[in-house]
Amino acid sequence: MSIKVLIPTALQKFTNEQPTIECSGSSVAELLDSMEDKCPGIKARLCDEQGKPRRFLNFYVNSEDIRFLEGTSTALNDGDEVSIVPAVAGG
Repeated sequence: MSIKVLIPTALQKFTNEQPTIECSGSSVAELLDSMEDKCPGIKARLCDEQGKPRRFLNFYVNSEDIRFLEGTSTALNDGDEVSIVPAVAGG
């Protein structure tokens, strides 16, 4: 199963400066483990100590925010696209 992951610029140092990578997993949690195998060190930037996505990052599966789906238990299918988007704040 191949999942396309869109990597924000700030994290591309873990992906050899590649804006996208191909990984596998039947859920977002498994995808995060697959990303760590392929790009060591990236998971610590994406997840907290409990393995939950960091608050300042948003994860989207095919443009749907995983917070409104099943979180890291959100199922993935071959050909899905996962976007990692840093939160933007300001005032």
